[in-house]
Amino acid sequence: MKNKKIAILTINDDDNYGNRLQNYAVQETLKKQNLQVETISNQANIVGIKYIEKKIKYIIKFFLQRVPKYKRYIQFTKFNKNIRYSKYHIDINHIPKNLSKKYDTFFTGSDQVWNPNFGRMTDIDFLTFAPKEKRNSFSASFGINEVPKDMIEYYKKNLLGLNNISVRENAGKKIIQDLTGRTDVDVLVDPTMLLTSEEWDKVSRKPVQLKTDKYILNYFLGELSEKRKKEIEKVAKENNCEIINILDKNNPFYQTGPSEFLYLEKNAFLICTDSFHSSVFAILYNRPFLVFDREDNLAKMNSRIETLLKKFNLQDRKYKGTITKENLEHDYKEAYKILEEEKDKTMKFLKKALDIDK
Repeated sequence: MKNKKIAILTINDDDNYGNRLQNYAVQETLKKQNLQVETISNQANIVGIKYIEKKIKYIIKFFLQRVPKYKRYIQFTKFNKNIRYSKYHIDINHIPKNLSKKYDTFFTGSDQVWNPNFGRMTDIDFLTFAPKEKRNSFSASFGINEVPKDMIEYYKKNLLGLNNISVRENAGKKIIQDLTGRTDVDVLVDPTMLLTSEEWDKVSRKPVQLKTDKYILNYFLGELSEKRKKEIEKVAKENNCEIINILDKNNPFYQTGPSEFLYLEKNAFLICTDSFHSSVFAILYNRPFLVFDREDNLAKMNSRIETLLKKFNLQDRKYKGTITKENLEHDYKEAYKILEEEKDKTMKFLKKALDIDK
């Protein structure tokens, strides 16, 4: 009997570490079940003249911005070679004929595939082109605590059309229960946590610009105040560390891709971040890290990290105004025990969704 053929539909964003890494993690997790796994490119205007125009503008824009962002894009492109893409492309205006028959099962997720604020979500993210028995979500996320009132019926219809549902946050489970009455919703960890550090090492690569072996990694999606910046600089000076600001467009490390990001996380003396996935990899790579609350308009996104720290009993990794010697020490033994339980929970869901005998 041939292996089942599985398709992943997610957000195809070549500028976001978490997105690319979760896509790879879902792929590898499914492959462990002896499945053929492919990702179907799911973007607006992915085919036709509009797609060609879009790509041309994209390339010109990068060249005009001169080097850093273009080099970053190249690194993301290199990482994408680790992901097996389908020969099929899909968007709401172009659904390949008989696509539903080409695969045995479809998974939407992970990432915020159901976030209405991104302006990209369509019926495709609910797999409506396939029969219900083939529609599943894998750690999908809404990225919001409640759906807009004018979209309640839209979500209700599409969520009822899914066969097996798993989400990434408790808030997502509550949304589905409130809208549909469904109680068969599993809350699973982010797929990036399903692979071991050794498995992540396979796609890790040392950045060519890294010349030191002792550094503090700064990964801030929000603003970093002067007070916090000086506090980090003080610790760096006391411990003879360089500081790498990975998202600073004027920093040579801005051109870091997902593979280089993994290396920087694994080898950091300390990780200072407001990023969910940076926190995840600090845990997986057993590195000391500090989570800073966001102080700008991204503050509403803190909840995902709060949930992560609470689930793994790591609330002591929160920054409380100063960086102490204790912050540089860490013990994740309890977190790793909890993680094994979460992995088991995920595998039970997948076996059910894939109809795999125990």
